[in-house]
Amino acid sequence: MNAIISLCHFCELHGPQVLFCTQPNHPQELGSGDSVVGVAEEHYNTMQLLLSRTQGEGGAQGLKSPVTEPSTPTPSFANHCEGCYSVKPGFVSHDDDVKVSYVSSRQPHNREVFSMIRQACLRSLSGEVCPGTEGPIFFGNDQQGHVISYSFHIRDFQARGFQRRYSIIIVMMDKIYLLNSWPFLVKNLKIVVEHLQEKAQKVYDVEQAKSPKEPNKLVSFHINPKPARSLMELTEDRNIFKILHVSFVWILKACGNRITESLLEGPPTEDSIIDMEKQEETEEGFIKLFKKSDTEEDEEEEKVTEKEEEEEQEESSSVSAVQNIRYLLRSLGAKKFHILAHHAVIGNQVIVRGALKSAVKSVLSALKCIVPKGCCRVVSYSQDYEASWKCNFLGLAPDVHIPNHIMATEMFVLVEVISPVGDNTDPSTTCAIDLDQLRECDFSLASPTSLPEKGPTVLTKMEMALKNENLTNEVLEQYLICLKEEWMNKVKVLFKFTKAGGSRSEEDTKKLLQVVGAQEEDKQLLKFWMTGLSCHYKTHILSTTKSHH
Repeated sequence: MNAIISLCHFCELHGPQVLFCTQPNHPQELGSGDSVVGVAEEHYNTMQLLLSRTQGEGGAQGLKSPVTEPSTPTPSFANHCEGCYSVKPGFVSHDDDVKVSYVSSRQPHNREVFSMIRQACLRSLSGEVCPGTEGPIFFGNDQQGHVISYSFHIRDFQARGFQRRYSIIIVMMDKIYLLNSWPFLVKNLKIVVEHLQEKAQKVYDVEQAKSPKEPNKLVSFHINPKPARSLMELTEDRNIFKILHVSFVWILKACGNRITESLLEGPPTEDSIIDMEKQEETEEGFIKLFKKSDTEEDEEEEKVTEKEEEEEQEESSSVSAVQNIRYLLRSLGAKKFHILAHHAVIGNQVIVRGALKSAVKSVLSALKCIVPKGCCRVVSYSQDYEASWKCNFLGLAPDVHIPNHIMATEMFVLVEVISPVGDNTDPSTTCAIDLDQLRECDFSLASPTSLPEKGPTVLTKMEMALKNENLTNEVLEQYLICLKEEWMNKVKVLFKFTKAGGSRSEEDTKKLLQVVGAQEEDKQLLKFWMTGLSCHYKTHILSTTKSHH
């Protein structure tokens, strides 16, 4: 993460001051002959770096080199009090895996960077106001950088009001990256702050117990406060800046590993646009990662989030889904599989019922390979029947009754997953099963629907590819993606044709289908797949249409 984390405090004699900065440096930024004055070097590999971030004294155990004191303070700090210039040594951690060095010192060695940090420090402690006096705020601009500031107080028995004001600031030029990292950064900054406050509170309690109880002496502390004491003295921990160094390095590294950039070799597919649209955006165009709500709503959101993460983990391997759908084809036979797949691609509800939850989910995941993501509304496993308008892919427990009015319709297909006799697998397990376990299950198919003998063109191509043993699973996966995208482009043309205004005759529609290479048997599929178009595309077409009228 290309950012700087700094600890700042407000000194009653010298105003807002930067105490401690941690920043990543790449090899080209610090040459072999460069050095930072008063800095003790620490060598880490990735695992050592992550293991070293622990509470208390243990946080410094990963430091292998002794900390050396600098010979004399630099003249610019000579008139500063101990609270402003308490960081006498610095630290360097080398991450050999990615060839990055993390440098912690009182100030950045680059003057322009120091100017940005200084401005952020001033605004953090004197210009910006945090609701509740403690907590995170965001401010900044494109010139001076964007800042997340976490302001807090540390108890000091000798200070005015018995506390000192501090803040931890994270400065970065990339506004979008910083805001998307807000939950992670705020959560971990809070851990660091609480650790400092806990240590300082213990020292404060001891000093308060030892102090005289006469009110005159307490008043004198308020009228004539002593110069700010160093953080090491306030916490009585000589290794406190070692702990801060390791914590800040971990935050920078872990936050950088959370978000990665992907190289797009062409325009984004409709499925990738659907994935992006699932993330709620604010008015400014930023992705909203969380919101405040009541306790009950929070608990409900946590359950939904856990469920979504669980499903994402189970379906993370699309190659295994391709393996499963190939096995489903062999197990059901070509005729029954064609019926099942036909129902899926035209939008009829696919109900998979069975005792083994993981097997039910694997079947649903396999069938999603042949349908665009925007058309997939999935309830992976439920103890109650869900209507088709809520989900077109539904997993049910074996004892769930399907309502009579649903059984009387012709808009669904039921797949029964029959677990092998004597299977000891826990039916409630949510772990994805492998292909060998799925092969032990039997499947039965039932549907009252009479489908046309000739299926959609794209389904025929998919079935031919699934039967072609010369295609590896990886190749088949890419082929299915290309087929879906090809037909989603036809759907886009049809959507624009129908929504562009004016009445369209049946003859006009037939001519359009011929132009795009679609047949009469493809109309139901095209109509269903139209519901899976991204909101971005629909909004663009509708707004363009209105502007032309």
